[in-house]
Amino acid sequence: MYPIVKKEKLADKIFLMDVKAPRVAKSCEPGQFVIVKIDEEGERIPLTICDYDREAGTVTIVFQTVGASTERMQYLEIGDFFGDFVGPLGCASELVGADIEELKKKKIVFIAGGVGTAPVYPQVKWLHEHGVPCDVIMGSKTKDLLILVDEMKKVAANLYVTTDDGSYGFHGMGTNQLQALVDAGKSYDHCVAIGPMIMMKFVCLLTKELHIPTIVSMNPIMVDGTGMCGACRLTVGGEVKFACVDGPEFDGHLVDFDQAMKRQQIYKTEEGRAMLKLQEGDTHHGGCGHCEGEN
Repeated sequence: MYPIVKKEKLADKIFLMDVKAPRVAKSCEPGQFVIVKIDEEGERIPLTICDYDREAGTVTIVFQTVGASTERMQYLEIGDFFGDFVGPLGCASELVGADIEELKKKKIVFIAGGVGTAPVYPQVKWLHEHGVPCDVIMGSKTKDLLILVDEMKKVAANLYVTTDDGSYGFHGMGTNQLQALVDAGKSYDHCVAIGPMIMMKFVCLLTKELHIPTIVSMNPIMVDGTGMCGACRLTVGGEVKFACVDGPEFDGHLVDFDQAMKRQQIYKTEEGRAMLKLQEGDTHHGGCGHCEGEN
């Protein structure tokens, strides 16, 4: 059992929890994720690791209530337990394995959209702890939905906050802010974009024009999180990949976002899964439990 030792409501329907999970905290790295289950009847929910404290043995998760299981999660309180808390899963950020001195020579910018701020934070914090400065553009639809602003200010070299409606910070989206910074003379060697798929798509369209190599995290399309269900299948550079085991980070300029978004919608229905099985043939994953169990 994994007790909740901290709970905080960050914004409407967005919650932060610190969970006691010493073995996960001991070995996790920025960019990885966990799978949580409230109890035996609960749904498996993949959640990107927002932070961790190895000494305290805690892992921080951030979630938004979007379905029955996350709806139940919001009513858990300090002292309650998760039945399962599995991780770390997926591959760590490529920045973690890079040469620190080489990273210090790069001008890095992160672009976080909505709840995507949660997985951006541990990467920026890790870079800050290793003496690597980076800029962060973080945004949401409105001021009331912004999260982790104060935390990000402490670790980012420069923080640029945007809101779609102009209620706080820069009036516009992350792509508008990036273009404005470039127009003002800023230059970047590396970009990491994490947020809704449509947001990452348009960031990549812009950074490709600006010749900025860009990494994206495809965690929004994960369902099972262990490579069994096949929901997170996507095409990267013409090759079939699965976000949960091959990623979640990929070269954003090689990701087929249109296919990934279309496939995600189709996958939600039984008829759609059957059509995907027919279309994808031998490369189709069947571990979702709806395709007769083939792998």
